[in-house]
Parts: sequence; structure tokens; C-alpha cells
Amino acid sequence: MITQETVTAVAREGKFNKNAARRVRAQGKIPAVVYGAAQPAVAVEVDPKQIQRILHSESGHNSIFDLQVGGDTAKAMIVDWQYEPIKGKLIHIDFKRIALDKPIRVEVPVQLTGIPVGVKTQGGILDQTLREVELECLPADIPTHIDLDVSELAFGMVLRVSSLPHSGSLRFITAEDTPVAHITSVKEEVAPTPEAEAAAAAEAAPAEPEVVKKGKQETAEAAAAPAAEKGASDKGGKK
Repeated sequence: MITQETVTAVAREGKFNKNAARRVRAQGKIPAVVYGAAQPAVAVEVDPKQIQRILHSESGHNSIFDLQVGGDTAKAMIVDWQYEPIKGKLIHIDFKRIALDKPIRVEVPVQLTGIPVGVKTQGGILDQTLREVELECLPADIPTHIDLDVSELAFGMVLRVSSLPHSGSLRFITAEDTPVAHITSVKEEVAPTPEAEAAAAAEAAPAEPEVVKKGKQETAEAAAAPAAEKGASDKGGKK
């Protein structure tokens, strides 16, 4: 989706290493790279507030905007971004220059509409297995999302990519037979009875190894042997 947003980037100079990136973030900016359109890659720094505004817009990372670097302006979009894992702050952005007359591949969210028959009358649960679909189109034709009506979805039915609305301006890259949504049942968990728990515990208890039993038997036999010999000796003495 083409927007009226303009992102102003400042070209970075010098070494592009971790220390340089930290200095950029310490100044309230985030390091970024601009590439594409058969032009050299350029290291820049941008305002994170602008990037967050784009990422949280209706079209999200599929937004196409004007990227201004010095005196040059080009259409661009965000193709990669990284967050700091603990504080959740943006730490890096990749921009790609976009040619408006050439198709590009993007991932677009799939939104389900309606209440399925399998939920309304059959007591099932709607399960969406595919959240985004990959497609190819001209930049101006990128949809913010693709709607799929699930009102007629019942048990035993599966809606696939082929069920999504197709148009001549969109070419789906995701396989047509990929499942998108279906109805699942609710399985109630029955608490086990005390007898069943006792039986399960007995089955789970480890059996004493055979070698240990054999050792105990040999020890008992060895202890019994002197006693037997003593008894025989005592009988011999009485004679």
C-alpha cells in the first residue's frame, strides 16, 4: 500500500560496527541499511518513532513510503527489522528501494469474517492455521489484508488458499492447497479415579533389577552355609 509518509534518513560515515551502532542508538536513532533498485547499499540512521508509526499502521511493513537520504528520494518499504529481546526496542532496520512498475513479493495477513456453522450450531472451535499468505503484485496493488468468509464452515470442511478471493492483480505464491481454517472439537479432560491413579503409580514404580535379586539370594545362601556346616559339626561332636 502506497502511503504519504516520508522517512528522513541521515547517511552514516566511518566504520559500521557494533560500537558505531551503539553510538547511534545512544543518540536516540536506530541504524539502518538501504538497498535495492540496482543501486549501492547505503548505511543510514533514522528516527525510531517514524518506523514504529509505519509498522503499527494498517498496512504495517507492507507500507510503501518516500525515503529521503540527503537530496535523493526513493519509494521504499521495510523488509526487515530487529527488536532488542529484553526491552523490546527497535535496534535495526532494513529498507528496500521499490520500483512501482515491477511486481514484488509480500506477505499479507488473512482475516476471517463471519461466524462458522461449526461454531454456531455444532459446538466446535474455529482454528486458523494460516495467518499470512505470500503473493506477488505491483506495489500499488498490495492489499492491507485478505478477507475470508468462514460462515459456511462446518465440521469436516477445510478452507484453503484456493478459497481466498483471487483477482487478476494478485498472484498467490503460497500453495493453493495450503489449509487456512477448519473446525476442531472440544475434548473434555476427565479426572482419573483414585483406583486408576494407584494402578498407574504401581505400573510406573521401577522393578528391582534381576541382578540385585540374584545377589541377595546368593548372600542369603552364603550366610546359611556356615550355619549348616556348624550344625553338622555339632552332630559329629555329640557322637
